[in-house]
Amino acid sequence: MYVSLNGTLTGGKVPWPEFARLAKRIGYGGVDVNLRAARQQGLEATRALFAELQIKAPDTPMGIDYTHDEAKFQTGLKGLKGAAEFASAIGCPTMLAVFPASSETPKAEYRKIIRDRVSAVGEVLRASNVRLALEFLGPIQFRTAQPHPFIWRMDETLEFAKDCGPNIGLLLDVWHWYHAGATKADIAAAGTARIFHVHLSDCVKETPEEVRDNQRVLPGEGVIDLVGFFQALRGIGYAGGVSPEPLGRIPKDMPPEEGARLGLKTALAVMRKAGVA
Repeated sequence: MYVSLNGTLTGGKVPWPEFARLAKRIGYGGVDVNLRAARQQGLEATRALFAELQIKAPDTPMGIDYTHDEAKFQTGLKGLKGAAEFASAIGCPTMLAVFPASSETPKAEYRKIIRDRVSAVGEVLRASNVRLALEFLGPIQFRTAQPHPFIWRMDETLEFAKDCGPNIGLLLDVWHWYHAGATKADIAAAGTARIFHVHLSDCVKETPEEVRDNQRVLPGEGVIDLVGFFQALRGIGYAGGVSPEPLGRIPKDMPPEEGARLGLKTALAVMRKAGVA
């Protein structure tokens, strides 16, 4: 496993490609890719950047809305082929998408809609050997945001992913893993075949109703069993990226480099305790 720099730590203040250079300078093993900005730089320039820095490009947001209007989804899908080809060409194997925990449409009806769309995305990505990682959302605030609860548990998201195609899996965010009541057994059940990327943070002790997504803390500052989490990942042979994402924890006035260093330091500390770094 290696730590990848996420923009949460820098407050979005560092543009691409300086963001990638910052990751290298501080000691990260990878960098979350801003694909739109990288494509503006161009394929050869981006390839040269990663060849120079010798860090990995584990993930990038998919960047299209697949959860609402059909026409908008179809428009986004048309542009996905070029994005996937670019991602593949720079060695970025995984696109990320947030998975809806609730909807305005009843669950059975909505499941078919989202399954068809995710399957279509999977087909486009598979042509470029790119995967899609779905991030399930655990806290109650997401489950109750719309009239109808949808899919928010890890095991059900995994089942859904398998139903959509061989290159559809999970973005395993430990924050959502914890608040969804998932366990180390769920990690074992998913295996490396379906866990494509990991997000890392921690949380303070709160009631489920009090939990808010932007009130995370740094790894080791809270109550999540991060050692057990990483040992479960080691048990399945996970060897991918781990992106610290402590939403709301980094002060807005903290210099980007300081935030990046803090994220790396705390991530490595808990990973070393677990024997995975």
